[in-house]
Order: sequence, then structure tokens, then C-alpha cells
Amino acid sequence: MAERVGRVAVAEPSAAPERRRPLLRENLEFRRLWTGQVVSLLGDQVTLLALPLVAVLLLHAGAAQMGYLTAAGLAPNLLFALHAGAWVDRRRRRRRVMIAADLGRTGLLATIPLAYALGALTLAQLYLVAFLAGALSMLFSVSYATLFVAVVPRDRYVEGNALVHGARAFSFVAGPSLGGLLVQVLSAPAALVADAASFLWSALWLGRISPAEPPPDAPGRGQVTAGARFIRRSPIVRALLAATATINLFAFAFNALFVLYAVRWLRVPPGTLGAVLGAGAVGGLLGSALTGRLCRRIGFGPAFLLGCVLFPAPLLLIPLAGGSRPLVLAALFAAEFGSGVGVMVLDISIASILAALVPDRLRARVSGAYTLVNYGVRPLGALLGGALGGAVGPRPTLWIASCGALTGFLWLLRSPVPRLRALPAEPGRGGTTG
Repeated sequence: MAERVGRVAVAEPSAAPERRRPLLRENLEFRRLWTGQVVSLLGDQVTLLALPLVAVLLLHAGAAQMGYLTAAGLAPNLLFALHAGAWVDRRRRRRRVMIAADLGRTGLLATIPLAYALGALTLAQLYLVAFLAGALSMLFSVSYATLFVAVVPRDRYVEGNALVHGARAFSFVAGPSLGGLLVQVLSAPAALVADAASFLWSALWLGRISPAEPPPDAPGRGQVTAGARFIRRSPIVRALLAATATINLFAFAFNALFVLYAVRWLRVPPGTLGAVLGAGAVGGLLGSALTGRLCRRIGFGPAFLLGCVLFPAPLLLIPLAGGSRPLVLAALFAAEFGSGVGVMVLDISIASILAALVPDRLRARVSGAYTLVNYGVRPLGALLGGALGGAVGPRPTLWIASCGALTGFLWLLRSPVPRLRALPAEPGRGGTTG
């Protein structure tokens, strides 16, 4: 394998596919996996709102403490992703790892309403729950790459990824509204029960599938860094990571100040801001529906490159927004909607390329190494946004961040990615060389 990683193996374009039944109808195993994830993703959005509200409303957390809470959830990606990938690749049943991660997150989230009912809830408990739940989420994520390819046929990766990412986009539409309703009617701690139940739902559906998983990799030296070495030697994956990490760094710098700028400088009411964010989710649903056709028409690599432009480019409208209230709102809605379309084109195309290219025995380790960098830059981006915002002001920072994110596609121009018309062949499987 190693001697071919530096070259691009491209699968021969297939003949026009015959009309087939939708993947959800045809593939029972995928349907069960997807059914579990739809509800779990919805529960995640409830927690993204409810957990900070527990800290703010009940424990009176300040800005620094909210930063610690966010960092606690992200830290496991930096600390454990490489080792988790190596450990998962040596497991014979990755599905059981995912079930254990779901059950663990169910129990962790359930401790918050229990402690609140007993009058024993503290910020230290929230930090611990966020950290441990983040670690289990990371473990679930690095295992998922292997299970997905065990359930979905290679020629239907795009359709499968479009369905998964479409469910995620739907959760962005419905999740915050559901979370706000649950917090208002029940309380923030009680709303977390919904996410705990969603993880239990996911575990139950994972328990109903029995795919033929790839055999585990044999233990040996260099196992922890094998995923990083694969990325370094693969011109395709290396370019994909450089592009997405650059975009994420600046996108999180942008996100750190967006709400502050919209509310204080543009005078957008919180309720209207929620509708603006919903426009991004609607754009994501449209993007998930269109990406398959786009990949077939222009190719997988060009579709990914297009997503790297379509995702950050509309964000330029936000620091550009000004004038009357209708003009400001039109700019914000257009920015969120267009960015939502772009991020789905980016996510679905890259997920399909990586699913086709990464060898089975390295999937979790490559996912862990990719996560280490791609998720590791996110808190750095948020810190960068805060520092720049304090030094030069929110509006100039939004210009810098949106323009910086737009440069991510430059990493692709000298790589083989723009020439990927069909899905790349996994090294060692043959195919033509591009």
C-alpha cells in the first residue's frame, strides 16, 4: 500500500447506473443505522442549547466558565483522537464500541437532572460530564467511518452520506426549536433527558444490525501514528485536510463573534436571529439533496472544491450588511442559506471521497488523525476570533475571518483533487492512475 499512496488511483467511470430503489428502501441495515442517527442528531441539538442554559440559568456561570465548559467538550479530540483510532482499528466489533459510547452518554447526561433534583448540581459536574461525553462522542465518531462502509455499498456512498448529512441539516432546523420548547416547559436539566433518550434510541437500532465488519488490524509498532502517516503520504487526503482545517480555523473565529455582532451592531432581535440560523439549516437540506447530482455532473473533486468556496463566500455578506432593516435581514438570510448549501456540498463530497480512499484497516486511525487536526483548530479559531475582536473590533474581524476561510480552497489547486471525476480507488484495489 505505502508505495502507491503517493499516486492517485482513480476508479474507472461506470456506465450510466440503472434505476434502483432508494437506499433507505433497499438496504435494511443502513435504514436501521440511519433511523438511530436521525433521533440522536436531534437530541444533540437539544443538548447544545440546554447544557449551556443549565450553566447560565441555574449555576450563574460567567463568560470564563462558559469558555471552560465549551473547552471541556472539545478537549478529548485533541487529547485522545489518535489513540482512540488505533484502539478502535484493533477491535473486531466496532459496532459494539458505538453502542457502549451511546449507553455511556445516556448515563452521563442523566446524572445532570438527577443531581439537580437532589440539589447537588455543580459546575464541576457539568465540566466532567461535558469532557466524558465529548470523549465518548469522539470514540463513536472514529468508529462510525468503519461501520458506514460495512453497511453501504461503494457505489452508493454519496447517497448514503447525503441521507446522513440531510438528517443532520434537519436536526439543525428542528433541534433548537425543540430544545427551547423543552427548556421553557420542563426546565433545562429535564430537557437533557431528551438527548439521553436519543442516545438510548441510537444504541437500540445499532443493536439490530449485524454487518460484516472489516477484520481488525494486528497490533504492532507505530499503530497510533499510522493514520497520520497515511494522511501525510496521500496527496488527496493531505489536501482535503489542509483545506478543511483552514476553513474551520477561520469559520470558528467568525462564529465566535457572529451572534455578538448581529445582536449589538446590527440590532437583530434574538427571535429573528433564530430564524436567520434556521435559514442555514434549510440551505443544508437543499444542499444535501443536490450534492449527488452535482458530483455526477462535475465530479467528486470539483464538487468538493466548489463546496470549499460556497461555504465561506456567502459569509462576506454579514460584515457587508448595512442600511435599512430589510436590507440587513436579507443579507443575513442569504448568507446563512448560501453557507448552509455550501457546507453540505463540502461535507457529503469529502465523506464519500474518504470512504472510498482510506483502507479498511486504517479507517479509525485516519479518522482519529483527521479529527485531531480538523477539530483541534476549532477552539484555536474561537480564541483567534476573540483576540482579533478585542484588538480591531468585531466587524473587521468578520472580514478577516470570512476572507481567511475562503482561502481554504487554495490548498486544492496544486493537488489531484480537482481532477477526481469518479471516486478514487483505495490503494491496492487497482484502477487507473490519474
